[in-house]
Amino acid sequence: MSRIIVTGGDGFCGWPTSLHLSNQGHDVCIVDNLSRRNIDIELEVDSLTPIAPIGKRVEAWKEVSGKDIRVEKITLGKEYDRLLALINEFKPDAIVHFAEQRSAPYSMKSSAHKRYTVDNNLNATNDICAAIVESNHNVHLVHLGTMGVYGYGTAGMKIPEGYLGIKVETDEGDLLDQEVLYPVNPGSIYHLTKTQDQLMFAYYAKNDKLRITDLHQGIVWGTDTKETSMDPRLINRFDYDGDYGTVLNRFLMQAAVKYPLTVHGTGGQTRAFIHIQNTVQCIEIACDNPPQSGERVSIFNQITETHRVRDLANMISEMTGAEVQNVA
Repeated sequence: MSRIIVTGGDGFCGWPTSLHLSNQGHDVCIVDNLSRRNIDIELEVDSLTPIAPIGKRVEAWKEVSGKDIRVEKITLGKEYDRLLALINEFKPDAIVHFAEQRSAPYSMKSSAHKRYTVDNNLNATNDICAAIVESNHNVHLVHLGTMGVYGYGTAGMKIPEGYLGIKVETDEGDLLDQEVLYPVNPGSIYHLTKTQDQLMFAYYAKNDKLRITDLHQGIVWGTDTKETSMDPRLINRFDYDGDYGTVLNRFLMQAAVKYPLTVHGTGGQTRAFIHIQNTVQCIEIACDNPPQSGERVSIFNQITETHRVRDLANMISEMTGAEVQNVA
């Protein structure tokens, strides 16, 4: 059994991951400032599924599983001393890091949202890395990244996992083999922060010998996992608003209310997808297989399928009878 801190453990990916790790016998502590709930209030939207207060959630989990999950309300990037004290007291074997503002549209709404996303995401990541170093505990950091760091253009090849082998010509005309981080191409402030996370991880792995795994996942779809289905109070989020709702959720809601499935442009954009159940399994596998201290960051692309947006719309249309409408 390992001791694992899950930052952002009240969120869409963090909550089912916390339950899954707890169900596997790990001692789990959630660190979350509940900012995602506050953003719902700001946007005047709600998850389609009713989300219980975090206290009720962990009480329900104790009832159905007999297992405890600890919750600490800490704002990462602002309350460094509390984070460091928790690491020294809890002595985690791993920290699973979800505590970042995850919506690309939200990150681009205004200058305030851009600044918040950069401030929150980068300072949270740096504080975690710095606290691990200062604590002198050999903590394995597992981070949920995104395939979006590579950009959404057509690469014309299979994207390698994090690193790209290149040949560099010297002044003498010789070719030297080098390996670099795959060139990033962020399409939003949110994706930009994830590319900066990569550089921070590379630095801390090289200079402070941190053990780090970075998982570049596709669009996470689905709502429930085995654990969140065990009680209605454990149900996960289903966001369908314009900021946090994914393209699949949007199509499903449009079909449910008999509104045409709106495909912007040709719908030729290809997106990578992974189900939330597979996400939590990927996290567990990563926790069980840390790199050695002094090794470079372990980077893995986590996807189960790819679809063009128009093909996704047609799939939902065939299932529901909804009309597909292309819009400029």
